[in-house]
Amino acid sequence: MCSDSKLSRLCRLVDDCLRPYTESGVVLVTKEREILVTLSQLLRQVKLLTQALDSDSENGPVIGLDCESDCMFLTKIVTHLIVLLTVESQYVKHLTCNVLVAVSEFLAALGSNWGAFIHLLCVCMDLAITVAIQCTSSHLTTEADDLHSGSSSLVLVLKRKLENADWSVAAGVVRVLRNIRKYLKSEDDDVLVELFFDNVNSVLSTVPWNLLQGIHVGPNLVAQKSSGADVLFQRSLFLGNLVQFLCSLAEQSGSMEAASGSVDRHHPIISTIINLVPKLLCSCLDEQADCVNFNKCISQYFRHKLLVLMIRLIFQTCQEFSIPVTWLQLIHKYFEDVLRNPFTLENDQDDCLEGSPFLSSVSDAEVNSPSSRHLQRQAVFLFLRCSFSLISTKGGTKNKCACTTWNLRLTCDSNAELLCCGRKKGLLELYNWLQGHLPANMTVDHEMYFVECVDFAKSFIQLYIKEDDVLFKVLLHMLCVPCCVEQDEKEKVASEDSNGNLLFRVSDLFNPVLLFHLFLLEARCSLLDIYVSAFPLRHAS
Repeated sequence: MCSDSKLSRLCRLVDDCLRPYTESGVVLVTKEREILVTLSQLLRQVKLLTQALDSDSENGPVIGLDCESDCMFLTKIVTHLIVLLTVESQYVKHLTCNVLVAVSEFLAALGSNWGAFIHLLCVCMDLAITVAIQCTSSHLTTEADDLHSGSSSLVLVLKRKLENADWSVAAGVVRVLRNIRKYLKSEDDDVLVELFFDNVNSVLSTVPWNLLQGIHVGPNLVAQKSSGADVLFQRSLFLGNLVQFLCSLAEQSGSMEAASGSVDRHHPIISTIINLVPKLLCSCLDEQADCVNFNKCISQYFRHKLLVLMIRLIFQTCQEFSIPVTWLQLIHKYFEDVLRNPFTLENDQDDCLEGSPFLSSVSDAEVNSPSSRHLQRQAVFLFLRCSFSLISTKGGTKNKCACTTWNLRLTCDSNAELLCCGRKKGLLELYNWLQGHLPANMTVDHEMYFVECVDFAKSFIQLYIKEDDVLFKVLLHMLCVPCCVEQDEKEKVASEDSNGNLLFRVSDLFNPVLLFHLFLLEARCSLLDIYVSAFPLRHAS
């Protein structure tokens, strides 16, 4: 049985409201005011239809289309709205995205065709990206033309409507999908979430991301500097929305696994996103940094969101040996500067995060700015997570090497030998990083050894004390250090020289008991500072 008149009623509503503006496929900018009024009224009507739905009345299956007429209704709804995303007005784009999200909520409440609607949105994102690539590249056009050559008639209809699509259209579709993901999070419906992840994973797996790299300004835009700047801005807008969306997907995928009690497997979309990370880093940081007009604050934002994405992914792939190794290589390539920054700064009183740390002007985006300190906290945390994951691993290589015990003389081993084992790789990473943050010639048998360990731990805590959420993650992660030391307790060997038993030195530097006491001390000092600033006269008396 085809779906009832409710879907056809929605289709008629959208068609009657938007056909005068979208039928030709080109929306006139002069009609912006009328379109905004119409979209506002349409949004209100769709929400009223959703509220009026009776959840027990003739609910159909969530997956797929009920009949051919349903396909026609959904295609007409999506094409009308997608055309409006090609309008230059940001207000029109914003309202259009809201209407698409409202349509998604209507179909979810109706209980039918929701999966087909999500599929159409994913197809639109794929097509918009493909068209944008064609418009902004010269040497890759032929390869892009071959995409969707054997597509269905439904895709061909959407493709004709997206002939004028650009990066901002792709960004708009991504925003819609991200807002739908937020709706699913509040609904807590496993069937809808699984269906959403399957559709999104399908499009993320097929988009030609390799064509995205190396694209700046196409030959048709070289003569117009303003147009070239617009393309770069739209591309940055798309990448920013995409990274935001991937962060939310990684977060909810982790929640799904935790709720199901499965920690050994994750949704295939996680593997897809992991494969995208190196390409995203290149597109967001390498290539855009080469652009003269690239805003440094946008770069800081990209670095922040990509670190957030990598941190969320590493927590879901802790059993995979290759991921920490790859992540460490990417950290050194893109975040080496913040990773090597000293923990203690001379002027650190302004290191606070009121609102977004990325709202400062370009001139403020310097090494010691709050946003850079925030990035340092994230980069160091990710670095430590990856390093300790390798140290704690029980395998990861089939090659035999000399690391049968934890007593590693790093200065005596060749580079090939050091890289043959995951545990040695993790220790080598820690050793090289600590060399930049510890006093020279620091030895275990030196009388100042314990004092130097305390100084390091204190500066480490002070780095994170300004952000409670990151601080607690770091402190909790440090609880695994004693476990690493105890793994080979039967083969304990006393430290023979300053570089001998590095793992035991790491356990001294990151001793969780010491870190906890220093945390309490720093927290007490911070509370006293707040009290003194709030009651200066009482303190003086």
